[in-house]
Amino acid sequence: MRSFTTVIVAALILASTLVSAQPQFQAGGNFSLAFPQKDFKKNIGNTGIGGAGHFAYRLGRSPFLVGASLGFWIYGSQTREIPFPGAEEVTVDVTTTNSFVMGHLLLRVQPQTGSVRPYIDGLFGFNYLDTSTKISSQDSHSDGDNEIASSKNFDDIASNYGFGGGLMFCVYDAVARGHEGNLQGVFVDLGIRSLKGGKAEYLKEGSIRHENGNVIYDKYKSETDLVTYHLGVSFDFTISAHATAE
Repeated sequence: MRSFTTVIVAALILASTLVSAQPQFQAGGNFSLAFPQKDFKKNIGNTGIGGAGHFAYRLGRSPFLVGASLGFWIYGSQTREIPFPGAEEVTVDVTTTNSFVMGHLLLRVQPQTGSVRPYIDGLFGFNYLDTSTKISSQDSHSDGDNEIASSKNFDDIASNYGFGGGLMFCVYDAVARGHEGNLQGVFVDLGIRSLKGGKAEYLKEGSIRHENGNVIYDKYKSETDLVTYHLGVSFDFTISAHATAE
């Protein structure tokens, strides 16, 4: 009975802490390189270049954060010049881009204090692979977007999950400087993720061929494992009741 009472009291104290704690959030963005692994690497050969962002909510004063992350990478792009059909005296650019978008639910374990804050991530989500082609005008004097037409050539989606980790280096600490406000800290973020991807079909550079007036797609299929490295900036902040009321 005494042990049971102790557990109940501890649970009540924890619950009151979570309720009374001011909501705390973390958000950030980064530049990222994505390195295909195993058969995925053999097939496409290229490194993905892009970036990602995340948004997470800290559970009270605990080291746990829950949230989501979303990123975009390009792993191949080719541009060729062709005469515009029906007006062969006009030349246009035809650009084919291979890319993927990854989205994850995020569980992060990270201390709330310290000038250097290591973290460990658990991730579960998807990898959406896409190949699209657009026709663009070569007129350098045109205003805004010079795209004439575009088309999605091929796409597929696969499950994606894994783990990650990194270090955040504090470059601004509001409490240490005696500053008041919603912004609590600014950090330089260095991290790595190892992601296990499900099987998907996709194209790569040179996968689209033209033979006898027909368009032929050379498709590849494999698991889509990746390792990503990133460098970015992250922010810790609160949303106070006073700020919400305003």
